[in-house]
Amino acid sequence: MPPLFDYAAQAGSAIKAFAEASSDLLIQPTLRLGVTGLARSGKTVFTTALIHHLVEGHALPAFEPAQAGRLRRARLVPQPDDDVPRFPFEENFSALTEARRWPGSTDRISQFRLAIEYERAGGWRTGPATLMLDVVDYPGEWLLDLALVDQSYVAWSRATIAGTRRAGRAEIAAPWLALMQELDPAAPLDEVLAERAANAFKAYLGALRAGAESVATTPPGRFLMPGDLAGSPMLTFAPLDRLEESQVPGSLGALMERRFEAYKSKVVEPFFREHFQRVDRQIVLVDVLSAVDSGPAALAELEEALDAVLLAFRIGRNSLLSRFFAPRADRIMFAATKADHLHQSSHDRLDALLRLLVSRAMRRTEAAGARVGTVALASVRATRETTVHDGGEVLRAVSGTPEAGEHVGDEIFDGLSEAAVFPGELPADPQAVLDGAVPPGSFRFPRFRPPPVRPDALGRPGHLPQIRLDRAMQFLIGDRLT
Repeated sequence: MPPLFDYAAQAGSAIKAFAEASSDLLIQPTLRLGVTGLARSGKTVFTTALIHHLVEGHALPAFEPAQAGRLRRARLVPQPDDDVPRFPFEENFSALTEARRWPGSTDRISQFRLAIEYERAGGWRTGPATLMLDVVDYPGEWLLDLALVDQSYVAWSRATIAGTRRAGRAEIAAPWLALMQELDPAAPLDEVLAERAANAFKAYLGALRAGAESVATTPPGRFLMPGDLAGSPMLTFAPLDRLEESQVPGSLGALMERRFEAYKSKVVEPFFREHFQRVDRQIVLVDVLSAVDSGPAALAELEEALDAVLLAFRIGRNSLLSRFFAPRADRIMFAATKADHLHQSSHDRLDALLRLLVSRAMRRTEAAGARVGTVALASVRATRETTVHDGGEVLRAVSGTPEAGEHVGDEIFDGLSEAAVFPGELPADPQAVLDGAVPPGSFRFPRFRPPPVRPDALGRPGHLPQIRLDRAMQFLIGDRLT
């Protein structure tokens, strides 16, 4: 990771890491797991399902500690950082199981801690042990903001304006670009004009996120998730055209540049220093299917975004010294979500496509000594597999309850009735998908409601079905429960 702060700040981070690592290694073993993903990738559902399966102790065949009977129990305990909101597990679980609706999207950082009690696998260490699992859930858009740290305002403006020339963006960007042409960076600063420009730019970012390319984002990420920064001058800037390398003091360009630098120093860098830098393991959730259905341009955008995500990580194999002074993420998993929207015959193909999208980044990461994994999963499985007959052909399909208003062709669903849907199949060759073998809009992906989940005879919470969530758990934390 390029140097982000002055030496004093780096020293402060090292001292904090040393204190935490000392506590972890000498008093209580702790693993800090980061959960993130780009828009609509299912971060909240993944985190809720992770807690549910660990706390309730449901069967997890690919999670070795559970399968071997060594997982004694897991329980939620007070989190370590009192200044970070608690992840609302109970609320999200109720939404999934009682209301049968998906929880809201992640729009801020949150955290929880699980105390996982287990029996050691043997060897020179035997007997019971406890691992504290700290999970930090945060929007993937914040991760992409880290790329801004080493950019100047001028370079960022030029790159962002150039991005509007990509396929499908011209119409979306037109209102913002038209206003920008009226603005002279050398003109005297004007707060009203600055606010107009920022609002037009935010509208452009919002339209991008709502469109076909929502799998990727253009920073700044906080513009669409302002939280308590709403209305702040740090979120009231925008790119300008016709910029000189140096801005005229007291000009509109100088104002925008100052606020851009304030955003980096007061929003982006503290996130890196206080949260992101301390992550030991990381999972990045990706809605690959939406990108496939949007066409090659969206897939290319996704590949670029995932590469930028991985560049942001401080990665590598941890030595004892680095564990104390400069902890690194030593395992990163990319997960293609919503695998339940496809028949299982396409799951391996979905995984292969994801591996192709992150192959360049994987080689770079593995060269640094970190492990990278991929998986196609459904944190909560909303469908079951079935077949449908189309003339004389039998098609491998999925069946579930589409949400009210969803449609396939001319059929509109009421949110109550089940339906069998043939979603389409991914080509065996993942490169063919990138080359355009799947025409945009050719897949049928209605949004399904969560499955019905009923308590058992003793009133205990029912089981949320999943696809390969246990495999992701094994990669991310299984080795720390031995």
